[in-house]
Amino acid sequence: MAQKKIIQTAGRTQLGEFAPEFAHLNDDILFGEVWSRNDLLSLRDRSIVTLTSLISQGMTDSSLTYHLQEAKKNGITRTEISEIITHIAFYAGWPKAWAAFRQAKEVWAEESTGNDGKAAFQKEMIFPIGEPNTAYARFFKGHSYLAHISNEQVCIANVTFEPGCRNNWHIHHATKGGGQMSCKRAQLSLLKLPSAADIM
Repeated sequence: MAQKKIIQTAGRTQLGEFAPEFAHLNDDILFGEVWSRNDLLSLRDRSIVTLTSLISQGMTDSSLTYHLQEAKKNGITRTEISEIITHIAFYAGWPKAWAAFRQAKEVWAEESTGNDGKAAFQKEMIFPIGEPNTAYARFFKGHSYLAHISNEQVCIANVTFEPGCRNNWHIHHATKGGGQMSCKRAQLSLLKLPSAADIM
């Protein structure tokens, strides 16, 4: 893997006159040397390590936003960032993950395009809605969508219901604002799409 030199100017731009040595260390050492050793550890992997460190410390300021944006540039997908933060939650704490999800949703929000109810609902949630749930359609009355989140150790998936959809296990009674979280044998996170009237 060829080394890619990282050019950073944020330190000098924001702190150059106030703290010139800190600006130098930030721009020339941290980014110019450490991040530039991407022939040893890829930029994508460095993004994952950095996000894990920041989220574990409860850092939810502009530095986390910046590194989320860089992670996206470095190839981390919406599904992957969802899985990364979910994994971090079990080691660093649930509230820290919630805080990180708020910022991640904003960074990956533009991946949800379109003007229909499904696209509008996707912008409100971090987990992907997924594809039509054809594999388990026999258990549902109406339309649902399935997105696999993780198949490691415990199978975790996100199932999204269209309005009026029912399954054989239980009924979602919410008329707007989502449904409920459920833990079944398949560890499904069950949500309900708002109706067109709810999002107008």
